[in-house]
Amino acid sequence: MKKSKNHEMKVKQIKDGTVIDHITSNKSLYLLRILGLPNKDTSVTIAMNVSSNAIDFKDIVKIENRELKPSELDQVALISPNATINIIRNYNIVIKEKIKFRNELNSIIKCTNQRCVTNTNEPIESRFKLVKKMPIVLRCYYCDRLITAEEIKAQFY
Repeated sequence: MKKSKNHEMKVKQIKDGTVIDHITSNKSLYLLRILGLPNKDTSVTIAMNVSSNAIDFKDIVKIENRELKPSELDQVALISPNATINIIRNYNIVIKEKIKFRNELNSIIKCTNQRCVTNTNEPIESRFKLVKKMPIVLRCYYCDRLITAEEIKAQFY
């Protein structure tokens, strides 16, 4: 990073990859954990608690040489439902969109009901319907258990 004359830090551009912007402040490390980053193949740049015009403070994550898959975007939505995804190719933003929280999420988290069929030896994937976006509340498709943002967070941290 270079300091400019006005003493702001400048973060270098990435040639190809994904930039996740407008992450809820102080959530980027959790986001990296659920995405399995950093790893030996991927370089990651993190800015935390950055002032923002849209929200008071935000985090930003730059992931070089990797575009996130739809299932990974679902994980981002669980941690920061107001994030923005930027796909970068050859130093240019080719896609910029707000994260989309789908109405149904599969195989991302576990049901917190220990008696749910998804927590047995049956070969059944977890499945949840979105009940509320802010704060996040999901309903298990199989047992109707409501899962709160805090319970979701506990599975990732």
